[in-house]
Amino acid sequence: MHHTTDNPADQARSRPALLLAMEPGLAGRLFAEHHRARLTALARTDPRLVAHDLADPSPAVAAALADAEVLLTSWGTAPLTAAVLDRAPRLRAVVHAGGSVKPHVTSACWDRGIAVSSAAAANALPVAEYTLAAILFANKRVLHTAHRYRALRAPHNWHRELAGAGNHRRTVGVIGASRIGRRVIALLRPFDLRVLLHDPYVDEAEAGRLGVTLAPLDDLCATSDVVTVHAPELPATHHLLGARQLGFMPDGATLVNTARGALVDEAALLPELVSGRLNAVLDVTDPPVPAAASPLYDLPNVLLTPHIAGSLGGELHRMADHALDEIERYAGGLPFADPVHPADLGHSA
Repeated sequence: MHHTTDNPADQARSRPALLLAMEPGLAGRLFAEHHRARLTALARTDPRLVAHDLADPSPAVAAALADAEVLLTSWGTAPLTAAVLDRAPRLRAVVHAGGSVKPHVTSACWDRGIAVSSAAAANALPVAEYTLAAILFANKRVLHTAHRYRALRAPHNWHRELAGAGNHRRTVGVIGASRIGRRVIALLRPFDLRVLLHDPYVDEAEAGRLGVTLAPLDDLCATSDVVTVHAPELPATHHLLGARQLGFMPDGATLVNTARGALVDEAALLPELVSGRLNAVLDVTDPPVPAAASPLYDLPNVLLTPHIAGSLGGELHRMADHALDEIERYAGGLPFADPVHPADLGHSA
């Protein structure tokens, strides 16, 4: 860790050498001009040099990697294998301007004692906002009504047709008290909704602090008007929602999935949607892009979006701010505000 001193020369030396590593084109969207200025003030780096291939780096990337004390990563970073780390003998920290670090932080990183930080908390905010909008619209039957109105194009007794709609004292089932799940719970507090939670790692005392009621998964599905998925993708959560759980959901209920497509058994979900018994808001699917002939694109009771709930557009700058705050802490000899611990990765995204 670096520590600041009163000596200007020492302060200059305290700026760690840093290399950007992420998918092509992302750095230009992630960092505005003021971010690049702040980055070069905090670290010795060329913000125009972005590593895309760490296994077979260009001479410029290889030189920067050999000198780097910090990697600033984001989506599309190549896995930091032992062979890559051998090219980076001075590497001490990975600061991730994104959510999960699982795609690129390997066991070799933990074996070498590299400190890791993630902007998962920053990326959780837009996902939770998308989810809140989906829940409120689902209970209000906005998607159904918009399609019906487009077809009718005439006066209609909407109060009669929507007699069961609305958000007053409806039940929302949250699966997973992840960062995003907890943010969704917090955003739901101002509304007159009952919130159930299924999470094997949350006890009654913590549920009380969150203001939710714990429920077994089957019970949550059977009693919720909207079920929203915020669990991590793990072997234990593969097809967490299958035919049994979906079958328990009441007629007209809505499934919201902004987590990972594989958490839902799509083969079991499709008949429920095609029949019109259930509704869905799906920002993720399995496979990630449904086949062109998939009914998900055309069903009037399905809102399908291409994995946009997470940070995009101006929201990327929130992750950049978070990453730069962490680099400032590192350069000042302080621990990360949002460290990633390897022991937590077994039950987190």
